[in-house]
Amino acid sequence: MIGAGRQEADLYRELSAKLGDVIPDFELRQKAQLASEILDLKRERNAIILAHNYMEPALFCSVPDFRGDSLELSRQAARADCDVIVFCGVRFMAETAKILNPDKTVLIPDERAGCSLADTITAEQLREWKAEYPGSVVVSYVNTTAAVKAETDICCTSSNAVEVVRSIPADQPVLFCPDQFLGAHVQRITGRENMHIWLGECHVHAGINGADLRARVEEEPDAELFIHPECGCATSALYLAGAGVVPKERTRILSTSGMVEAAATTTARKVLVATETGMLHQLTKANPLVVFEPVNRAAVCKYMKMITAPKLLRSLREGTDVVDVPPEIAAKARASVERMIAIGTPSKTAE
Repeated sequence: MIGAGRQEADLYRELSAKLGDVIPDFELRQKAQLASEILDLKRERNAIILAHNYMEPALFCSVPDFRGDSLELSRQAARADCDVIVFCGVRFMAETAKILNPDKTVLIPDERAGCSLADTITAEQLREWKAEYPGSVVVSYVNTTAAVKAETDICCTSSNAVEVVRSIPADQPVLFCPDQFLGAHVQRITGRENMHIWLGECHVHAGINGADLRARVEEEPDAELFIHPECGCATSALYLAGAGVVPKERTRILSTSGMVEAAATTTARKVLVATETGMLHQLTKANPLVVFEPVNRAAVCKYMKMITAPKLLRSLREGTDVVDVPPEIAAKARASVERMIAIGTPSKTAE
């Protein structure tokens, strides 16, 4: 085992190299000390830490075993060889990990970290919707509760939603929930007419609207656009591209993982990014020569930001907050999640 002093020093150097230009030195030293304590406890508990792309930079860069979007983290959770899984993300993500690992302890550093999108549909509402369209296949975005997943045929993420819908026979109707903007994007790409879309939305992504995008494009006419398909501005982006306001080749509808890959290869001097602002540090790390700016600086998910390093330390130390899913719900939900994980190679461009 690495000595505590050496481990902390190594963490400090790593954080300084990645974040020294945005976080004061005294704060980096505090974060390195905290990260070292977390890593010690992680080993003691035989735990793994999963962190979503929207986590705060110092936590994201220092302690997770795996980082990524919802699909990648679901795959890692399914392969987890440990006693404890700590999920640095929101509750539906931790529930998904529990669904895939019913015999493991799953923790979330703050059980209040919910999801406004997941709250837009309940299992009862989904059952009523299914009754209106008998024989339909239900595709639910992974941003849903375990109870909704239990009423679902196949889950998806923004990375593989198109592949999931394309896997369904063309003559079979599809009920897509709960995100209306992702659903519209998938319908546009697939050309599927027998697809019914629930009118839910993420309050953060829906708040990045067409007016914001148009204003930023007018300010930065040479910039490339990276747009998450959950955004309310996704349709506006495609309209602007079609109207020639921005070139189509510079307008990219991308999952969060797709954004990281595109950032590494872009030749643009500036990229306007339409998603939760937690992505910006990763994109800058992927390509420090490019300036990445948010379309809307207020696009911050308060639920993601509830997950902090001190809470993660408490979670490992005290074994809280425990995430449980009733066995009968987990058993039904597991099939829809496993189908999501199994379908194809996900498109990093969400196209």
